[in-house]
Amino acid sequence: MQDSPFIRSGRRTVEIERDAVTALLPRIDAAFCRACELIMQCKGRTIVTGMGKSGHIAKKIAATLASTGTPAFFVHPGEASHGDLGMITKNDVVIAISNSGTSAEILTLLPLFKRMGIPVISMTGVADSPLAQTADVNLDISITTEACPLGLAPTSSTTATLVMGDALAVALLEARGFTAEDFAFSHPGGALGRKLLLKVEDIMHVGGEVPRVQPSTPLSQALLEMTAKSLGMTSVVNADDELIGVFTDGDLRRCVDAGVDIGKAQMADIMTPNPKTVPRHMLAAEALGLMDEKKITALIVEDDRHHPVGVVHLHDILRAGVV
Repeated sequence: MQDSPFIRSGRRTVEIERDAVTALLPRIDAAFCRACELIMQCKGRTIVTGMGKSGHIAKKIAATLASTGTPAFFVHPGEASHGDLGMITKNDVVIAISNSGTSAEILTLLPLFKRMGIPVISMTGVADSPLAQTADVNLDISITTEACPLGLAPTSSTTATLVMGDALAVALLEARGFTAEDFAFSHPGGALGRKLLLKVEDIMHVGGEVPRVQPSTPLSQALLEMTAKSLGMTSVVNADDELIGVFTDGDLRRCVDAGVDIGKAQMADIMTPNPKTVPRHMLAAEALGLMDEKKITALIVEDDRHHPVGVVHLHDILRAGVV
């Protein structure tokens, strides 16, 4: 199979496109910084435009920008000349994509953009092309060779363009301080929305469902509390209802292994002090990651006065469809 022409061709394509992406690294430079600054200063939207395969890449770049904190949408340059230009305002900024830098449909729009005072960021593979020379800043997406052996189908060039667009989006995301919760608000549907929007307080057990015992509570009684609440653990609180420890099924097994007298032992002697807790506003996905890290199945939810106000269990997160 290693000699298969399909495998040879596929690997050659990956290698050529890999090299095209690697060549972008030194081009993340002053021009890239200027492009980011123009978008950050924009009071309107980022308009991304391109023809043909560049248009397909432009749509993806616009979608990535929009979902990472930069309001953006795609405008077809051909349709822009027939009415869609009305979608663009003087407060916007334009990213115009053309590998050759000579796409007639885009060049037709440049004088209009200039008249409206709209900054233009170009992505071209030819630095002295009309588009690159007219734009306020040009991002170099030139390649050595297309992966297509005929040199006709855009392959390496579209990959390089896509990666340059991702670099812009991520740089802007970090500059804006965009968070996972911000991302969730633009992705509210399906599993992604559940993972990013659902908080611990939405699924935690509260009130009488939270197991509580005192430090002086005998182990035998604590086991009854744990059984009644069915969470595999109990919080241990002092007279002021402040959390001071936790006792879990795992602690019980360790007590049995150590030969602890279940009838005489008290919580103060066998509990785990200073347990790991989470705030009620933590994302359920973060709580799940913490459970994985600590190898536990439940977390106590604590308020700012160190009172246990809830318990979130691994099964609650799974039932909510976070994973």
